[in-house]
Amino acid sequence: MAQDLKKMFDKEREQQNFKMKQGHEERFLSKLEETLPQERPSKWNTWKIAASIILLVGVGLMAYFQFDTKDDIPATIVDKGDPDDKNKSFSFGDLSPDLKKVENYYVANINMELSQLDISESNKELVDSFMEQLSELNTEYDRLNGELNELGPNDQTISALIENLQLRLQLLQKLKKKLNQLKSSKNEQITENSI
Repeated sequence: MAQDLKKMFDKEREQQNFKMKQGHEERFLSKLEETLPQERPSKWNTWKIAASIILLVGVGLMAYFQFDTKDDIPATIVDKGDPDDKNKSFSFGDLSPDLKKVENYYVANINMELSQLDISESNKELVDSFMEQLSELNTEYDRLNGELNELGPNDQTISALIENLQLRLQLLQKLKKKLNQLKSSKNEQITENSI
């Protein structure tokens, strides 16, 4: 039955030939233009676009200056010296990346220990005596580096350099321990005197 209805509608369409009157489309379009207002470009649209561009430029500049890292990077000047110079000096850290890591590790720890020292008038003599020993170890380190440059890399010199760094670190750790003992003994004396 569904096909019968479809066939019926198809036959009816074929029999009735609908045509629009002459000029119907032109009349419809003219009436449509009369009823719908013509859109003129609004001044607000241009202002909105200009404000958006200014806002984007402002946000971009703010982000650029906020995240600009040029000032954070310190300028490093490396003296490469004369490239034809055959008497180049180097430290044992320049021999291999592993030795460089070892050297950097000890130097960083030594510097950290030095920065954490609490020096006062009462412990100045103790600190000075340790600093003299540290100075001697520094002189020995420089001598070993000179030997490394003169004789070339060998196991004994490299081992001596590493031991020197270890001794300096141990010396500073002993100094720190002594200073803490001195400080705690003074605190005990102060509490005993106040009782």
